[in-house]
Amino acid sequence: MDDGGKAWRLEAALTQRDPSARLRAAMAAGTRPDPHFVEVLVARCAVEPDLSVREMLTWALVRHDQDLTVDRLVLELRSDILQARSQALHTLSKIGNRRAWPAVTRELLLHPDDTVARTAWRTAAGLVPPDRRSALAELLVTQLGRGGRDVQLSLCRALAMLGDTALPAVRRARVDPRPEIRAHAIATERLILDPEEPPFAFLDVTGT
Repeated sequence: MDDGGKAWRLEAALTQRDPSARLRAAMAAGTRPDPHFVEVLVARCAVEPDLSVREMLTWALVRHDQDLTVDRLVLELRSDILQARSQALHTLSKIGNRRAWPAVTRELLLHPDDTVARTAWRTAAGLVPPDRRSALAELLVTQLGRGGRDVQLSLCRALAMLGDTALPAVRRARVDPRPEIRAHAIATERLILDPEEPPFAFLDVTGT
């Protein structure tokens, strides 16, 4: 079968009604990578409704050549489809190629959609070069107090990924006049200092 035919078959398999069938198709694409699959996999990430299938699509893309996937995923960060942006960020975080770092823009880090922003925080914290870690921490700290428990936990974890570099910015936020920001800063500092803290336990200070 020619290369175009293989891509067409993958696209057809990824649009079946049964999520299990789509999951198997994504798994097969990752098991036997092919350069012609990259466009099909990225396009499906933008619209796939099932979380498990999206995770398998990401796995399949990670299995492909980074010279093909990274640039294509970076293009997806400018999509009008929010899921396309968040899933591209998620996949870039899994690939871990710092060539994508410049594409994780301030716009994405401060995005009003919580899913996009949370994924951008994690991706940026994983890809940031050492000489940009402090500046990233300063920007992320501006989001303290945002959203509900899950969003706040995501920000805590992203700042914790930056380690001691984030502590000066986090500690300045502890004296913020807004109580929700002070509480979130305290919780974040606790997680940075003790990464073994049980999940969610450190956010018990929020609202106190």
